[in-house]
Amino acid sequence: MAKKRVLCFGDSLTWGYDPDNRVRFPEESRWPMVMQSILDDGYTVIEEGQNGRTIATDDPAEGEKNGLKYIGPCLESHSPLDVVIIMLGSNDCKRKYAYSSMDIAGEMQIMLEKILSYNRFRCNDGFKVILVSPPEIGESIKQSWLGDSFAYENAIKLTKELPDWYSQLATMYGCTFFDASKHVKASNSDSCHLDADNQRKLGQLLAEVVKSLPSVSS
Repeated sequence: MAKKRVLCFGDSLTWGYDPDNRVRFPEESRWPMVMQSILDDGYTVIEEGQNGRTIATDDPAEGEKNGLKYIGPCLESHSPLDVVIIMLGSNDCKRKYAYSSMDIAGEMQIMLEKILSYNRFRCNDGFKVILVSPPEIGESIKQSWLGDSFAYENAIKLTKELPDWYSQLATMYGCTFFDASKHVKASNSDSCHLDADNQRKLGQLLAEVVKSLPSVSS
């Protein structure tokens, strides 16, 4: 039997950024690879995280970070797929974009439409989509080295509002919704990224979500 293929598309939270040492976590502490270890030999988990990735916005300072521009080639290069997990939105909370949570949700709506259009017309609705709202920016952002970039308290407000918007989008487009902020918390080191324990916890929880998808687990 062919292995089920799971694509994890996200930003530095998916890439596995270590907030303490500012390097990449080893595989055993990155949530997609933790998920791989739980799902075992019946699955292939594909890591597609990029530091600074936005949903659909060009970054004037950091270069090619626009997820909407890359998602099409990414889906094509990794086909066939059984599950696509999307966790984006944290970087869209940065000061330089000046977005509301509704704006960020609007970006995600465009991305979902692109993904689902590809799924319908190129893959015969062959894969399931899990939409994950990212962890909340922590209160310690006020002291974090990333605080100015994220406009301090404004980023906290935006990430608290995203789960409701993302849940509505998931319902609208028939995706599975997972609210990461209910289960994992950003590290006090920078208030944006997950420490190793929370990376592993997220991987464990999302592995269970993947296994619960009827057409994937069967």
